[in-house]
Amino acid sequence: MAKDATDKTASSKEAYDDRPFDAGAMPPNVRAPLAPYGGAEPPTPAWFKWAVAQEPERGFVTSHGTQLETLVWGERGKPGLLLVHGNSAHADWWSPLAPYLAKDFRVTSMSLAGMGNSEWRETYRFHDFADDAEAVARGTGLYDGGRKPIYIGHSFGGGQVFFAAARYPENLHAAILVDTGFGGPPPDVAKAEAARREMLANIPSADRPSRVYPTIEKALERFRLMPPQPTENHYVLDFIARRSLKRAPLPDGSGDGWTWKFDPEMWDKLDRKDGTFGGKMPTLDVPMVHIYGEKSRIVEPRGPGVPSFLDSQVTNIEIPDSHHHVLIDQPLALVSTIRTLLGVWPH
Repeated sequence: MAKDATDKTASSKEAYDDRPFDAGAMPPNVRAPLAPYGGAEPPTPAWFKWAVAQEPERGFVTSHGTQLETLVWGERGKPGLLLVHGNSAHADWWSPLAPYLAKDFRVTSMSLAGMGNSEWRETYRFHDFADDAEAVARGTGLYDGGRKPIYIGHSFGGGQVFFAAARYPENLHAAILVDTGFGGPPPDVAKAEAARREMLANIPSADRPSRVYPTIEKALERFRLMPPQPTENHYVLDFIARRSLKRAPLPDGSGDGWTWKFDPEMWDKLDRKDGTFGGKMPTLDVPMVHIYGEKSRIVEPRGPGVPSFLDSQVTNIEIPDSHHHVLIDQPLALVSTIRTLLGVWPH
């Protein structure tokens, strides 16, 4: 990596390096943040306990023949919010925040195809993700308030929200991106991603199936964030890590273990042809805001003097003392920012 994530001597903005990296070279708090707990849950604050105790309506919506996981909070008839997670994540990443948003909105968090408890596909397409979002919004009552829903997406999910807003503005009222990078893929995407997975022991490659761990404790020891970063909120990490796992047969046939839910071939199966807009910012017909972490490593992967993909059509809001995973680093600041924003915007 170009710069250690804990080094703040040069700048509060971390350097970005898209090259493959060695997991063994990471500091322990980045490589295995949950290992010290030995499978036990970290100390948890009251606000978080309250939030995750607000159990959502759990169900599925079908789109393009695929069952998509949905979590829903809030009353029908309120304005709709659709929450979309990042790559290899799942709908429960939003569970600590959604109940606070549900005070004023009908809120749905969806697991993208190939992630969480949603079914996998042979090919993943930006157009299909946009169709999925619309199907989920209609299937979970986000139109019942008489207005089109607002989409909110983090990281890779923000990319899908951006695509939907640009290609299908008739489907949404407004869009919020959360720490979504637009630096573009490396020259040889397939080669770079294959090399990255080979060097990351907990991220499987297409020719190496998802690793199956004998106990949930061993699986939790291997959970870390991508891109790598430190975080102090281990209770959030533990919550999402446990919900990232599913039971699977052990390779030796001795019983069941635990493995990650996401499709390990998802990145190779992703059709990028229509997702980049030729590297040019399209004209937007939907109001859009970008909320990002002060220390994010992916928001500015470009060199000095190179303009951002997002132009003046998009308002930017910075969350202090946050890395890329704003939902984990500064969840209360993020939910307060979203609630305040939605109170006055869009006009």
